[in-house]
Amino acid sequence: MKYTTAFAAALTVLALSACDRPTVVTTPAVITVPGPAGPAGATGATGATGAQAEKGATGETGATGSTGSTGASGEPGKSGSTVVIIPAEPAAPAR
Repeated sequence: MKYTTAFAAALTVLALSACDRPTVVTTPAVITVPGPAGPAGATGATGATGAQAEKGATGETGATGSTGSTGASGEPGKSGSTVVIIPAEPAAPAR
């Protein structure tokens, strides 16, 4: 049994080393040599105009402002003062 195991191991090594290894195929590198520039291409067509946007919603009404403060009272009249009243011009008669 001692020789059988050693013989089987040696036979396995020989069998595996006799297998055909795949050959690596290398392709030659492609070398590009730049030539003169070609003519310019034609101009592309103009794109379509976009759709018009919708009108926005009306804003809310603002808050009402505060009432202003009351004005100061006038001075009382003085005795002996003369008050002149100028009447308004009379209205023109209707025709």
